[in-house]
Amino acid sequence: MSILDKCKNFRDAEAVKKAGLYPYFREIDSEQDTWVTLEGGKRVLMLGSNSYMGLTNHPEVIEAAVEATRKLGTGCAGSRFLNGTLKIHRELEEKLAEFMGTESALVFSTGFQTNIGTISALVGRNDFVITDKFDHASIYDGARLSFGKAVRFEHNDMADLEAKLAQIPEGRGKLIVVDGIFSMEGDIAKLPEICELAEKFGAEVFVDDAHAIGVLGPNGEGTAAHFGLGDKVTMTMGTFSKSLASLGGFLAAGRETIEFLKHKSRALIFSASPSPANVSAAMAALEIIKREPERRERLWENTRFMLESFSAMGFDTGSAETPIVPLHVGDMQTAFMMSKMLEDRGVFVNPVVPPATPPGDCLIRVSFMATHTREDLAHAIEIFRAVGTELNII
Repeated sequence: MSILDKCKNFRDAEAVKKAGLYPYFREIDSEQDTWVTLEGGKRVLMLGSNSYMGLTNHPEVIEAAVEATRKLGTGCAGSRFLNGTLKIHRELEEKLAEFMGTESALVFSTGFQTNIGTISALVGRNDFVITDKFDHASIYDGARLSFGKAVRFEHNDMADLEAKLAQIPEGRGKLIVVDGIFSMEGDIAKLPEICELAEKFGAEVFVDDAHAIGVLGPNGEGTAAHFGLGDKVTMTMGTFSKSLASLGGFLAAGRETIEFLKHKSRALIFSASPSPANVSAAMAALEIIKREPERRERLWENTRFMLESFSAMGFDTGSAETPIVPLHVGDMQTAFMMSKMLEDRGVFVNPVVPPATPPGDCLIRVSFMATHTREDLAHAIEIFRAVGTELNII
C-alpha cells in the first residue's frame, strides 16, 4: 500500500467538474475590485471578496508596496527571529498596538500562522483550549498542535460554554478562543457573556478578528472595541489579507505575552518574515482606515440594505448581522447550481458545502465592500431574485 493511493483514488470533485459546476480555483485576471474579470474576459460583480474596505487597489496602498520593494527588495531572506526583521516590521507593530489599544503587537507571515503559532505556544500539556464549534480551521489546527486538551462548545451557546468550563479541573490553564465575526455565518461572538464566564472560571480570552478589523468598533479596532471590552480580552489576532489589503497577520496583546511568543512560537521562529511590500501595504491601509471612517459607514449601509433586500425576497440569511451574509440553500447540488447560475449572469459568490457546513445546510456566502455602489447592489438583487426563484429557493 502506498501513501499516495489516496491521491490516485481521489474522486470528490470529479462529478461536479463533469457537470460543469465546479466552483473552486476560478482564475481572476484583474485587480481585486468591486468588479473583476475572470479568465476569458468575463466581467462579474465581486460579491465574494474579504476586502471589506475596498483597499486592495487603492493608489496609496499600491505605491507603498512599490516604494518598499524599491528600497528594501522583494523579500527578507530569513525569519523574524534571525535576519528577517526589518525596521518597518517594528514600525507596523507599534502602529497596530496603538490602534488596538494594547501594550504590544507581533507580526506573523499569515493570519493562519498567527493562530497556529499563538495557540500552540500558549496552551501547554496541562492546559485547556476551549473553542466555538464554528471557529476557523486555523484555530482548530493550533489547538491540535498544542500539547493541551481541546474542548468544543456549541456555536454561540453560552450555557454549553459554561458547562464545558465547569468540567475543567480547578487550577488548569484555560484559553477560550472565538471568532469575533464568524466567517461563514456572519454573526458576532457573544463576547460580553464570554468574558463574564472567563472571569468566573479563571480563563483567558483570545479573539480571532480576521473579519472584524476595520469592520467592527468605533474606529475599526474589532470586536472587543465594539462591545467596550478591551480590558477583558487577553489577546486579539488580525489578518492583513482582508480589510488591510495585503498578506500577513498579527497578534495584539500584553508586552509579556508578546515577548514570550517571540521566543516560543514555532510558526514565527521557523517561517520567513513578511515581505517589505506586504508590510508597507498593510501600514498604508491602516492609515486610510483611521482617517476615512466613511468607508466603514458605507460598508454598513451596504450591509443593512442587502440584509433587508434578501429578507424581503424570502432568502434565509440565518443569524447574519455583518457584511458576511450566508444564503441557506439546502443541498450541495443546489449550492453549486446557484453559484454557477449567478456567475453566468455576472455575479461572483462562494458556495460553502460540507464539511464546512452541516449536511443539507449548504450556503451561498455573499460579502460586501465599502466600495460597492447602490447601483452595483441593485443590479445584484435582481439577479439573486431571478436565480432564487428559478431554483425554488424563494
